[in-house]
Amino acid sequence: MASMDGTVVLVTGAASGLGQAVAAGLAREGALVVAVGRSAARAEEAVEGIRRLVPAALLEPLACDLSVQSSIRTAAAEFLSRHDRLDVLVNAAGVFRKERHVTPDGLELTFATNVMAYFLLTNVLLGALKNAAAAGGKSGTAERPAGAARTSRIVNIASRYGNTKLNFDDLQTAKGRYSYLRSTPPTMLARVLLTQEFAERLQGSGVVANAVHPGLVKNTSLLHDVGGPFRWVTNTFGVPAEKAVDTALWLATSTETAGVSGKLWAKRKELPTPGMGSDPDARQRLWNACSRLAGLP
Repeated sequence: MASMDGTVVLVTGAASGLGQAVAAGLAREGALVVAVGRSAARAEEAVEGIRRLVPAALLEPLACDLSVQSSIRTAAAEFLSRHDRLDVLVNAAGVFRKERHVTPDGLELTFATNVMAYFLLTNVLLGALKNAAAAGGKSGTAERPAGAARTSRIVNIASRYGNTKLNFDDLQTAKGRYSYLRSTPPTMLARVLLTQEFAERLQGSGVVANAVHPGLVKNTSLLHDVGGPFRWVTNTFGVPAEKAVDTALWLATSTETAGVSGKLWAKRKELPTPGMGSDPDARQRLWNACSRLAGLP
């Protein structure tokens, strides 16, 4: 990985699992890591957990309930009050829920956290990402080392989505019987589509966006609520988070990936995005739906 000295990164889901492993990896390379947790206590736990892995880490906690849009806007405002630039944004938080829950915004919780949070947080931080790209080799008063990345990066943790399709008449799984097997896979497709749309809209800005399929990651809190055979398979055949984050860290730091955007990756190889994942009309329709739900133009 290229040195990240003098860079500012923000990682959601940093209190545990994949998010914490990404945050630790970036901190180990010298980045200032803003670690996002669901509450102030969880954000502090994230910082403490990362520091146990990387004692010399440069860290800032940031509280944000990613299922609530007002919390996202407040957290973004707090970040921007301290930093005018953002070199890397890693959207790693996510949920699986056994039962259907509704957020204070009136949104289904899985869709709100897995899709709307990625969409809204990235949008409200775009100015900082563009500022970092425009600054080129400098971060604040510090010169980046030779060979360091000259682009800003958005890295979205997603998944292979199989034959999943988005039902635009029921994006929030309000109809029929709710289950995480119905609600969650479409959110992974949605992340890929939004990544593609961000990449398209950010052409020429110096900001690139890519999605990552980390595979099965064992012993995380992600599947605590659903349990059952899926959790057993994941914990039995999955890999540790520290190994699963290799491609995400590569996308966030490598000079090889500085000019790559709008792709889905696994094990440092590009994956195909079949079906709706290759449909520009679907990603535009999803973008418009998210814009309406977030109150964005």
